[in-house]
Amino acid sequence: MRRKLCQKLFAFWRVGAFVLTFVFPFLAQQKIAVIVPEKTSPSQTFTQKLENSLSDNFKILDDSLSEAAFASIKYENPFNLSLKEAKNLGAAIGCDYFLLLKIQTARRYSFEKKEFYESFAAVYLVSSRSGQLVLWKLVSFEAENSQNAEKKLFDAAKDLSAEISEKLKVSAKEKSNEKDAENFERLPDENAPEAKVFRPPLPYKRIRPEYTKIANLYSIEATVDVEADIDENGNIARTEIVRWAGFGLDESVVETVRRMNWRAAERSGKTLPMRVLLRYNFKKIDDEK
Repeated sequence: MRRKLCQKLFAFWRVGAFVLTFVFPFLAQQKIAVIVPEKTSPSQTFTQKLENSLSDNFKILDDSLSEAAFASIKYENPFNLSLKEAKNLGAAIGCDYFLLLKIQTARRYSFEKKEFYESFAAVYLVSSRSGQLVLWKLVSFEAENSQNAEKKLFDAAKDLSAEISEKLKVSAKEKSNEKDAENFERLPDENAPEAKVFRPPLPYKRIRPEYTKIANLYSIEATVDVEADIDENGNIARTEIVRWAGFGLDESVVETVRRMNWRAAERSGKTLPMRVLLRYNFKKIDDEK
């Protein structure tokens, strides 16, 4: 019995050693670019602290080179990219991942605190290979004045670096286990001959995704695109965000699409699996008519 236990422990150790051997050299070779579209003195301080912490585990690209590549591609909203746009940006920079940071200090008011200050960093970690949003996080601190709020934010850079590193370890493992999505047909062109005998998938009842409280608090305006694979029975087989926004909006869209009951696509009266692109636009509730 003791011998079997030792064999199991040894086998477990070998698997763990393999993971460590694979993951840590992989991470050390990863090139990360840090991009801050809106520069201020606090944003530069926070970015420098974050880069210093990340440089212990990753190769951080020169900011001036990353920003030059970023400036060469004009995006209306760099915090709301499609997968194609994100992959193009990553390729232009020449990085494995890039961090988009939105850092601000703002005066706030509430019934409880009256006037106070908030310093926050919205963090977007993006894979250059897939264009996907690997991590979105909001780091926020409040204080009676802007200096103290910013100090709290600066002090959080090291913990944020550790969280990013941990997320990339998980991402490395997931990457090695990735499987290609099953083949689902896409909607035919409306002028194509097959469109005449085709009926697209439709929800029996449309549901509007929630505009999250955190998105409303920060007045986020964004578009979220999602691809949904709907099988021949009208069930959702897979969803993938192909234009991300953060602030909980991506999760809100996926949850909504999966909650809807769908009528399957049909061709000549026969149901078939189909991939559809769905788009949802969000804006601050107070601005809605």
